Amino acid sequence: MSPDVDLTVQRPGRTTARIWLLALDNRLFEVAAERRWPGAERVLPRLSRSANHGVLWFATAAAMAAIHTPRARRAATRGIASLAVASLTINTLGKRSVRRPRPTLELVPVVRHLKRQPITTSFPSGHSASAAAFAAGVALESPAWGAVLAPVAFSVAMSRVYTGVHFPSDVLAGAALGAGTAFAVRALVPARTPASSRPARAPRPGAIGVPGRREAPVAPALPDGAGLVLVANKASGTADRVAALRDELPQAEIVECEPEEIGAELEKAAARGRVLGVCGGDGTVNAAAAAALRHKKPLAVLPGGTLNHFAYDLGVEGARDLARAVREGEAACVDVGRFVSREHEGVFLNTLSLGVYPELVRVRERWSGRIGGWPAGVLAALRVLRTDQHPLQAELGGQKRPLWMLFAGNCMYHRMGLAPARRRDLADGQLDVRVVHGGRRPAPRLLAAAFAGPLTRSPAHAAIQVQRLSLAGVSPGTPLAYDGEVTEVSGDVVLEKLPRALTAYRPLP
Repeated sequence: MSPDVDLTVQRPGRTTARIWLLALDNRLFEVAAERRWPGAERVLPRLSRSANHGVLWFATAAAMAAIHTPRARRAATRGIASLAVASLTINTLGKRSVRRPRPTLELVPVVRHLKRQPITTSFPSGHSASAAAFAAGVALESPAWGAVLAPVAFSVAMSRVYTGVHFPSDVLAGAALGAGTAFAVRALVPARTPASSRPARAPRPGAIGVPGRREAPVAPALPDGAGLVLVANKASGTADRVAALRDELPQAEIVECEPEEIGAELEKAAARGRVLGVCGGDGTVNAAAAAALRHKKPLAVLPGGTLNHFAYDLGVEGARDLARAVREGEAACVDVGRFVSREHEGVFLNTLSLGVYPELVRVRERWSGRIGGWPAGVLAALRVLRTDQHPLQAELGGQKRPLWMLFAGNCMYHRMGLAPARRRDLADGQLDVRVVHGGRRPAPRLLAAAFAGPLTRSPAHAAIQVQRLSLAGVSPGTPLAYDGEVTEVSGDVVLEKLPRALTAYRPLP
């Protein structure tokens, strides 16, 4: 008795289905080989070759990054990350687990043949996996770019059947694996979406609203920008963004100044404008928020720095987004964090940190644009460990504690690593507090926090959400970093929330 017959006798249902699927797969391949595809002979073989080793997708990512829009750069990065994971999975597991031979080329016209035939096994299709992973990864960050790339990715996948190097099932399996990889990458590093917060429309004529109270905040609609006074920090390289905003809102008043003039110009702008605008980095935006709170004015933020956490969490990525929100009067009530110490007091829109964290943030921000946030966080921990550091001594919860670092976020942050970077809600009323406890061996503790991220229970680090936090006995000269600015504090330090205290323009979905 032959092996096939014996197998059929033992498991007839499974074997019959397998034979039927293989027969269908072969028949579909034959139909594709026999059918004449108009215009495909000059396009698909070249397209298939261009995708060798991911060259097509790397070139596409480079072109997207060259556009210099944050969303395009993030989409390109996510696409490449998804492609890399999919390619690694295919080459280490897929090709080795199912050693299926390539189709024979007898039925495929010679004009379609690739100049170099692949020598690896057929199942699954690596080209299809890479195409689907890149396109899906891009689409998860930017649906518009995903729609542009989807036909190209589909054509690359189909070219593998057209040129005779894969069966249709190879292509389908590869595409499914690639798309699944993109979603897996998103689960680890969520795509940036605007954080939720309570929207606020422009009030009716005569209505009064003050940020921080229960009534609807003032968010005037300025169709041509008249009434908006925006202060731009020249040192942030904001010329292009300011010019784009002038085109969108021609009646807006824009003041460009040097860093040392920012504080005074913000006060003047807040006093004379209906809406205070700002373009610059985190420190500049922080100063503008403080001025807007003092003068009870709505804030319009045009991203002009490196990270732009607050603007991006609002959903403002450029002049067009901000202009749309200002024209329509679309705004949201957002929380503000505040700190008070013996020497200083101030507000923070993003994060505040004590101990060695300010140095960690400084190193991370220097490298995050080159190698990514999570690797930069680990590098920052390693750099700090090489210096002569001592834990912060402070009384927390009525008990004296040594702390290597204390991080407080304005609302809950979501991401692994030492420096979480995304918020899903800008008005949750909570401070996101994370600490790394002091000890004789700081290296394992800081590295564990860098790799594992914020854990709610750990011998080395912990995370809690509170509305107010008091520290006592802080050593003199302790560095405190807030929204990119650094100061020194000592004695008692109080952190608290100002719920929904600031009105900020944001484009509504």
